[in-house]
Amino acid sequence: MKQAQTSFAIATTGAGFTEITGEIDHWLGETGIETGLLTIFCRHTSASLTINENAAPAVKRDLLRWLDSAVPEGRHYEHDDEGPDDMPAHIKSMLTGNSLAVPVSGGRMALGTWQGIYLVEHRRVSHRRNIVAHIIGD
Repeated sequence: MKQAQTSFAIATTGAGFTEITGEIDHWLGETGIETGLLTIFCRHTSASLTINENAAPAVKRDLLRWLDSAVPEGRHYEHDDEGPDDMPAHIKSMLTGNSLAVPVSGGRMALGTWQGIYLVEHRRVSHRRNIVAHIIGD
């Protein structure tokens, strides 16, 4: 069994989806591991990771609108140290998750035809987010 690990610094432009499939796929190809399990981890509490459709842009817009309606900003949160989007960002991150496990087959992520890996920024302003990827396999 072999292992490899790396981290990616991803710049976001505020609330939204940033597809990171290509960066991860490129690194995965450099590891030489053909079959295994890839773990991807977001090192933040106001951003998250998801696998979702990467063909229709309306999907991402609908998901953001749903998250905003499910977890609205407002004065009803005690924690607002960094502004009114602070606590809602933490809740959205908790709902969507901070890690993914993706099977690897033939040296590639075993994603479906329309699936992509996204870093989801839950804050209104741009950030530089750190993602850790780890692969174990043969």
